[in-house]
Amino acid sequence: MRTEKHHKGWNEIKTNDSWAIFKIMGEFVNGYEKLSKIGPCVSIFGSARTKPDNKYFSLAENIAKRIVESGYGVITGGGPGIMEAGNKGAHLAGGTSVGLNIELPFEQHDNPYIDRDKSLDFDYFFVRKVMFVKYSQGFVVMPGGFGTLDELFEAMTLIQTHKIAKFPIVLVGTDFWEGLLDWVKKTLLDTFENISAKDLDLIHLVDTEDEVIDILDAFYKKSNLSPNF
Repeated sequence: MRTEKHHKGWNEIKTNDSWAIFKIMGEFVNGYEKLSKIGPCVSIFGSARTKPDNKYFSLAENIAKRIVESGYGVITGGGPGIMEAGNKGAHLAGGTSVGLNIELPFEQHDNPYIDRDKSLDFDYFFVRKVMFVKYSQGFVVMPGGFGTLDELFEAMTLIQTHKIAKFPIVLVGTDFWEGLLDWVKKTLLDTFENISAKDLDLIHLVDTEDEVIDILDAFYKKSNLSPNF
């Protein structure tokens, strides 16, 4: 049986929830103000656990360099692993290097290759994801875990439902992504018909930095560079 004390505690929780709105608004305002000035950028996603001696670390670094050489900046989640590789490549190529950091109990810490004035800190994943989607002209998705998959499928859903304009989504690493794509085609599309065939046009599977740049260049020969919503 609930007591008056329990009800009081519940009311305090609800009051704190209301005040959290202002903190959320502050993260949105700060993000919009800073990221509206960065120019065209491509986001690179992937595992925070990827070590520098892993082939995908080197590949992410090289992709980031090529992205900068093609006239874009690079956005990452600001942490170690693939994120560090992306920021490192952008930094070494002399381009814009943005880090959207998230406070986590493990794994996440700022990497040293983010431009000082382009390092943002977030408490809320959903605010951070809005920034990625709004200010990215493409997603380059390296091998990763749940967070990487979350970003990938959110972008695909928003494009599929026309909530944002279409932009290139490039999966890098056939050995990592092929099994997932086979499942999507066989199970989601063929067996259960939960998606349409044209939804698969949203994504590209590649293995080299040249292929990544070719996809970005081909897309933006036909489309304007602008925020996505």
